[in-house]
Amino acid sequence: MTLLAFGINHKTAPVDIREKVAFSPEKVAEALRDLVSRQPVSEAVILSTCNRTEVYCGLDYPDNDTVAEWFSRYHHLPVDSFTPYLYAHTDGDAVQHILRVASGLDSLVLGEPQILGQIKEAYTTAYASGAIGSQLNRLFQHTFAVAKQVRTDTAIGASPVSVAFAAVSLAKQIFTDLSEHTVLLIGAGETIELVARHLVENKVSKIIVANRTVERAAELARTFNGTAIALGNIPERLVEADIIISSTASPLPILGKGAVESALKLRKHRPLFMVDLAVPRDIEPEVAQLRDVYLYTVDDLHEVIEENRKSRQEAALQAEQIISTQVEHYMGWLRSLDAVDAIRAYRERAEHMRDEVLADAHRLLAAGKDPQVVMTELARTLTNKLTHSPSVQMKHAAYHGEQEVLKHAAQILGLDDKST
Repeated sequence: MTLLAFGINHKTAPVDIREKVAFSPEKVAEALRDLVSRQPVSEAVILSTCNRTEVYCGLDYPDNDTVAEWFSRYHHLPVDSFTPYLYAHTDGDAVQHILRVASGLDSLVLGEPQILGQIKEAYTTAYASGAIGSQLNRLFQHTFAVAKQVRTDTAIGASPVSVAFAAVSLAKQIFTDLSEHTVLLIGAGETIELVARHLVENKVSKIIVANRTVERAAELARTFNGTAIALGNIPERLVEADIIISSTASPLPILGKGAVESALKLRKHRPLFMVDLAVPRDIEPEVAQLRDVYLYTVDDLHEVIEENRKSRQEAALQAEQIISTQVEHYMGWLRSLDAVDAIRAYRERAEHMRDEVLADAHRLLAAGKDPQVVMTELARTLTNKLTHSPSVQMKHAAYHGEQEVLKHAAQILGLDDKST
């Protein structure tokens, strides 16, 4: 079986490409079932976030083209429209890639912890969809353990650095003192919750949470002493907000140029700071054309993030060493599967010999033979049966001068060099 890690991320593709190939959460299960129904794909996991869309596959035989063609058909895009942005890693390189992703080494923010939770969600969805087989199950369990080891053994996550943290840091550059300003958060997922935590730490004056599910918005708002509203109420509350940060899974923009323009008039053109962390984008790009609006997307946060990246470089080097070792551990396990059938057959043959010899011993005992003599004969016969085939093969190898075969036989049988 071949492992394949296939996709695009913030390093290889701009946001306008990434949003075209994103998978909405409610459609992932269906997409997985469709993918694994196609030969040679036997198992799959889809990871789709604002910064990456990746498909991890177990293939019965190497065939990246099938996955690329499926990807193209699913998103109704010509293959050549995303090929320049694509990467495809196989086997050991695929293992290294997912370990780096889970450990935060491939993130926009080096060492950010949110990606591990997103990978766990992707795994859970694939498992529930029946798209996970033994190989990917082992790979993802190994991935979770390695990511935990990296967090424990290095300082990769020592400081609160994330896309959410970068967004709040940028807001502070615009508005210095956040305690005098109101924030409108659109969405109620993990990223928005993290944004809210950073805002509260910076003593923001007021938080309004807008979400498709008002109950979830209310739950999040209560945590931070904020106010919850429905998405449909955003236009009438825009006038209050100095800062708008959005991160939803909506396939279409939630906030358009017209609504923002109307709010600016009522605000008498007081500046409006906006960060769109969603892919596909929640805020129409045309909003950036308006005066007194500062609109940033996830791709605009690189500068803020780069400052924080420097402090994690040493920890990242340590993490890479851990990952390199753990890639070999996983690949060693994978290679060991090649011996499973041979080991099973060898054990079955040995057990068959044992049963034959034991049956003879039982007959002799039933016939009144001396138990000591029977036990001695059982041990001799079983030893001869077990050693006969290896002995014949080693003699054959020696006769033909096959020294490498003899060395491997000695190694397998646990013999020292002098024995050969």
